[in-house]
Amino acid sequence: MNDFVAWFQHNGGVLDTSMMGITDFPGSGRGAVALQDIPENHTIFTLPRSLILSTQTSTLPSVFGLEAWKKHKLHKGWVGLILCMMWEEAQGSQGKWITYLASLPTQFDTPMFWSDEELQELQGTAVVDKIGRDEAERDYHEKLAPAIKTRPDLFPSDQIDTWYTLHRYHVTGSRILSRSFNVERWEGEVEQDAEDVPAEDSNEDSQADTSIGSAMDVDDPGDGEEAVDEESSDKDSDDEEIEDTSDIAMVPMADILNARYDSVNAKLFYEKDHLHMVTTKPINAGEQIFNTYGDLPNSDLLRRYGHVDIVPCPHLKGALGNPQDVVEIRADLVVNVICGDASNDETYRQRIDWWLDEGGDDVFIIDTDPIIPAALTSLTRLLLLTQEEWEKTLEKGRPPKSKFDLQVSPLLRRIFETRLTGYQSPDLEVDTKLLASESLTINKRHAIVVRLGEKQVLAGVLDTLRLMEAALSDVGSNGSKGKRRVVSGGTAGETKSKKARH
Repeated sequence: MNDFVAWFQHNGGVLDTSMMGITDFPGSGRGAVALQDIPENHTIFTLPRSLILSTQTSTLPSVFGLEAWKKHKLHKGWVGLILCMMWEEAQGSQGKWITYLASLPTQFDTPMFWSDEELQELQGTAVVDKIGRDEAERDYHEKLAPAIKTRPDLFPSDQIDTWYTLHRYHVTGSRILSRSFNVERWEGEVEQDAEDVPAEDSNEDSQADTSIGSAMDVDDPGDGEEAVDEESSDKDSDDEEIEDTSDIAMVPMADILNARYDSVNAKLFYEKDHLHMVTTKPINAGEQIFNTYGDLPNSDLLRRYGHVDIVPCPHLKGALGNPQDVVEIRADLVVNVICGDASNDETYRQRIDWWLDEGGDDVFIIDTDPIIPAALTSLTRLLLLTQEEWEKTLEKGRPPKSKFDLQVSPLLRRIFETRLTGYQSPDLEVDTKLLASESLTINKRHAIVVRLGEKQVLAGVLDTLRLMEAALSDVGSNGSKGKRRVVSGGTAGETKSKKARH
């Protein structure tokens, strides 16, 4: 890394080499280490904005031509930044970022690069439908490949099979997914194609957003600087589709910092001309300097970064796992469980379409605080309505309340149990025993950790359901006199459900 550090300093970066070193950590690879005790609020490195690599700083969009850039849809999603990075690397020693790019990984443990057999181990998890390999390859074939063929002066034919292959496209995309930041333009700064960009509000006191898949998350310092996020949390796919991706950037030196659950001790902030990595708490000599991924579930950690977090978990009574693990329950599974073969009947199609048109969720989230999402209970009740009740619901324009009763309870149980059958085995003990084996490959071990974590969440919500059913029985045994008793305290509000994520 000596060449990289020298390049960083030569191009205006300032690194406190008395405080921070770069080393390899067992199990987590290369990272930053405190060489001596570092106090809180200490700047460990600074770099100029001109050193970040993005579609705004690379010269490729300009020399390619902004109209042609947009014609080939290179301004949408990551394909433009991927092409910029590939092109900059192809410049060899003449490229501004060649030393930095040479320091980035070329191999990844993310599922994007797994075999079909390995991917089978992830069956049923939230990972499989979000890998995005088919979508990425479609962008390569429909956008990038046609674009480079139009400019042999920029992309010589004898370089295509070296620098612009599909494999290199996937590697570059994985570099962005795992290491990029969202560095917003400063107030008054405009992007290259400013005529098509609406004026933005002041950046004062705003927080950078990285919902489309870059790396880490920090808070606004509130002192005139801005906080830079490396990926925090997913937003709805609708938000992702319209997000301005021109702010996504590779930030040399900042992407060396690793992350671990609840371990953040440094964050990246930006101001008009520079970015600063600043400690947020004291760090002892020898400790690793961590940024944060935003404390994500293992399904997202594996998909984006190729690792999982395993720490003592309160919801597992101190056993190892990830406190942020979640299970996603799709609305179509709910419909199939409740309606069965009649799910395509006009009666149910009308209700489902109305639910979605009214903003109802098509994915329900259960986390390690295993409370049944209120929206899940509401959708269940909607599908159970008589025709008369359905017509009254239409008149009111509101979905049914999320009341839990003896009619809803067995259906929720079937939904959770059906969700469990999506894994290779619904039995937690099977995966627990498998993890004890020392012969597992790293990919299989990670897959087992992810699916076991999700199954533990489902086991937790089934326990919650049993408690709620017991509460119903207690209420009934105290003399209901014909009245239908309900329990509503075991369901959660809006934070437990959302639109599908990608």
